[in-house]
Amino acid sequence: MNREPEVLVIGAGVIGVAAAHALAERGRRVSVIDTGEVGRGGSYGNAGLTVPSHAVPLANPGALRNGLKWLLDPESPFYVRPRFDPALWSWLWRFRAASNEPQVARGLPVLRDLLLAGRELFDTLTALPEMQCGYAQDGTLWVYRTRAGLAEAEEEAELLEEAGLRVERLDEAGVRTMAESVRPGVAGGIWFSQDGHMDPFLFVERLRERAESLGVEFAEKTGCLGFDVAGGRIGRVLTTKGDFDPQMVVLAAGSWSPSVARELGLRLPVQPGKGYSLTFARPASCPPLPVVCGEARVVATPLGGHLRLAGTLEMVGMDESINRQRVGAIHRAANRYLAGLEDMELVETWRGLRPCTPDGLPLLGRSAKWENLIVATGHAMLGLSLAPVTGEIVARLADDEETGFDLAGLRPERFG
Repeated sequence: MNREPEVLVIGAGVIGVAAAHALAERGRRVSVIDTGEVGRGGSYGNAGLTVPSHAVPLANPGALRNGLKWLLDPESPFYVRPRFDPALWSWLWRFRAASNEPQVARGLPVLRDLLLAGRELFDTLTALPEMQCGYAQDGTLWVYRTRAGLAEAEEEAELLEEAGLRVERLDEAGVRTMAESVRPGVAGGIWFSQDGHMDPFLFVERLRERAESLGVEFAEKTGCLGFDVAGGRIGRVLTTKGDFDPQMVVLAAGSWSPSVARELGLRLPVQPGKGYSLTFARPASCPPLPVVCGEARVVATPLGGHLRLAGTLEMVGMDESINRQRVGAIHRAANRYLAGLEDMELVETWRGLRPCTPDGLPLLGRSAKWENLIVATGHAMLGLSLAPVTGEIVARLADDEETGFDLAGLRPERFG
């Protein structure tokens, strides 16, 4: 293991691996450390979607309206476990403040540009023979059982359409033409044709292998203990498996980023949002493309010989336990929208923590406090979608180049 890399990346999820890969493509000597294993955190069992359709920030008026309704319901798409946690309540207060139309108007174009650029990079990467990961560009189909749910979705779809994204509205017949397994009686749906999907862990594995072929070294089960700093720069990085002396540090530790940042005197308001997935052997009635059960916010993604059901946003801190009530709610919700899911063979139940910021935008850019620190975290449910473009931005920042994107609203220390 190279103890004196040009760049040390802290975090080996999809963001950290993508950053390491992009840096190595530019000839940088890169080492990556992670307290766990590469790609085994939130990057492992998610829905596997790449979604320009998610350009509306997580903090928006609709999310606030529904979130207040769902807040304490343990089977709802968004759940907060009641507890005394000043950091959580500060986060929720900031989320409330950011959930307004002017904030959405500022954030949507930023996310749109990043997501569309990310899609182009996915097209390029997954065309390489060594990067096969089941990538398909057949869009996502959002299905709604109620007129009220469909009407609310159409408001957001109109915003996305005005921002230049492709939106196709469907009646029940149109929905069931695209996915026959959708149960009769739905109100309608929306197809976002620019979205795609893949096996997320397989993508990380392939990208890791490609990064290693470019000289990147990975140290798993290696925790960051602290830093030696002087003159506005990070010097030595202290870890559980020895010290590193990098020229530059990239913080991409997902939900663990705040605890690492505290060692540098930085406060990153990132809360872990726990999500779950159930992976089954592919049923005979498997939908041919990802179907999002609209009101329930549950995704059914076909992944080769499997079908994955994923969903929920659970604010329970760093608790990685599996709540069986939440898991059962995902399966029950999917059954209300799709036929043929009752007696599937369960392959794996998974949970992972997604790093969420109060305004729904990533923390991405150079630190104002530490000259040789780049922060890349807080991507929430968009980690996979934004990974390649985030990696490219990190590499450009490391080379003191213009990134080509407006990062002013993503400043790592924008919350103070």
